[in-house]
Amino acid sequence: MAQDIGIDLGTASVLVYIKGKGIVLKEPSVVAVDTTTNRLLAVGLEAQRMLGRTPGNIVAIRPLREGVISDYQMTERMLKYFLERICKRQLFKPRVIICVPSGVTEVEERAVMDAASQAGASKVYLIEEPVAAAIGANIDISKPYGNMVVDIGGGTTDIAVISLGGIVESNSIKIAGDKFDEAIVKYIRKKHNVLVGERTAEDIKMRIGCVIPRENELGKKETLQIETRGRCLITGLPKEITVSSDEVCLALEECSNAITEAIKNLLETTPPELIGDIATHGIVLTGGGALIWGLDKLIHAETGIPCYVADDAISCVAVGTGKALENIESLKDTMDKRRRIS
Repeated sequence: MAQDIGIDLGTASVLVYIKGKGIVLKEPSVVAVDTTTNRLLAVGLEAQRMLGRTPGNIVAIRPLREGVISDYQMTERMLKYFLERICKRQLFKPRVIICVPSGVTEVEERAVMDAASQAGASKVYLIEEPVAAAIGANIDISKPYGNMVVDIGGGTTDIAVISLGGIVESNSIKIAGDKFDEAIVKYIRKKHNVLVGERTAEDIKMRIGCVIPRENELGKKETLQIETRGRCLITGLPKEITVSSDEVCLALEECSNAITEAIKNLLETTPPELIGDIATHGIVLTGGGALIWGLDKLIHAETGIPCYVADDAISCVAVGTGKALENIESLKDTMDKRRRIS
């Protein structure tokens, strides 16, 4: 019997869910290749460690950018590697359901489906990320009332109003975790004359990142600091600097404002009845970007609507994909709009 697999094919990481087992794989979306022989050297965490550290004949790349495939061949090889790794000694090819951003084009859809098919899937289904995120956050999307989900991934932020199992209004913007990292790199370069890498910026974001001034448990303002190293743009030599959470807050201001504006714009086009439901139930944040300190409070302040970060926000989309697999027959009507291939 064919195995059912759900894949959250993200810009930053790939999560794989197997029906009956849960999440069995969580790896960075990075591939390392020897350009001389075209041999696949590493995939996932091992390849991520090579980013920015490879010699001339080895290239470590991220084959997905801004939520879609930027390198088709490498995405196919990465998917094939992961499917072979988790489907050892299986007689039948698996059925696969993959998440895509709500604003994906038909060409981008076909690229995802073709890559999964070539990687070894027997049947491929696509499901929008906000729908999967809502299911993973334990929201009953089949009910006739509105829910707003904001999924902040690595490449895109997907915002959707969901009712009766489908998306009523949606928007997808290419501002998410990667743009946060880029903003931190630019700020440090401008303020300290020091160049840091993307991985360093990501570490700063995860450890002291915030979009409003930080507060302690007593509600008093606090400032966190982190020591980091980069290359001085004046001398060209290594330099150690101290970066504060207040500086990171300034660096992320433009990105966080863009996300709140996108949410407000979508609310403006949402039917009044659903707006009332959303005001009652609140806005749910999912994805790794939702974990940045203060983002839920910022959205609440800007919209006047309660905002919550889902439990296990990073895995919500993958878990929702898995739950969709377990009810694949009842969800076929929705997913058949995203044509399957056999």
